[in-house]
Amino acid sequence: MQKASVCVLRMEGTNCEYETVNAFKAVGADAEAVHIKQLSEDASPEFRRDLEGYDILAIPGGAAGGDYVRAGALFAARIRATVGKEVDDFAESGKPVLGICNGFQTLAELGLLPAFGGKADAEPVIAFAANASARFECRTVRIRHENKGSCRCTSRVPAGAVLEMPVACGEGRLISADPDFIGRLEDNDQIVFRYVGPDDGEAEYPWNPSGTQSGVAAICNPAGNVLGIMPHPERVMTRFTHPAWTRGYASEQGDGRAIFESAVGNLLK
Repeated sequence: MQKASVCVLRMEGTNCEYETVNAFKAVGADAEAVHIKQLSEDASPEFRRDLEGYDILAIPGGAAGGDYVRAGALFAARIRATVGKEVDDFAESGKPVLGICNGFQTLAELGLLPAFGGKADAEPVIAFAANASARFECRTVRIRHENKGSCRCTSRVPAGAVLEMPVACGEGRLISADPDFIGRLEDNDQIVFRYVGPDDGEAEYPWNPSGTQSGVAAICNPAGNVLGIMPHPERVMTRFTHPAWTRGYASEQGDGRAIFESAVGNLLK
């Protein structure tokens, strides 16, 4: 069977591209880190890549462009100025698109999330503000799978399952000028994960590390092929990178693996 090919898109300031590449490789995909210049004529011919030739697009974590203006804004502007149409076409084709942390912020700035109308929003509907704590938050959090089946990138995560993975962000608080955006996400089955507390109940700080409304940690587009997630699944592909790795695990697999397995597995059906 031919391997799924993955473009892990990077630019100056991204810093999780190789962890993301390795995560996809661990589940059987053929992944490579691709600088945005390689998708345009800014690269010499031997380094150029064609986005259409990939099966999955992933935008990794980091601080692309230093996160000046807003988190993800400069990366999104760079994409729009070079390969914006190609990225829109890629998402509209139904191919999986995954944005992790800064990648989630970039997808929001691109209008690929929440994309309430089914296609990329002409202007961003959501954005990410500084954490309510006014500090960078880096810790293991607990997130519950809330999606009822529309998200293809979490199809192998059982409904209601609680996963543990690290979050590392300074601007993770999801906001919108639309006062009913949470209700619209819920109505469309676009909320994928919510932060939960140690008793699996509603998360307060520090379990909701950013103070984001309704504890939203991940959302997808209405079609279910574009996923944005704030915690880092690529950092817990095995149990050995979990702080409590010596207990509570029946195998060596970590909680983040199922997300990458879902993206690749659904593609190869």
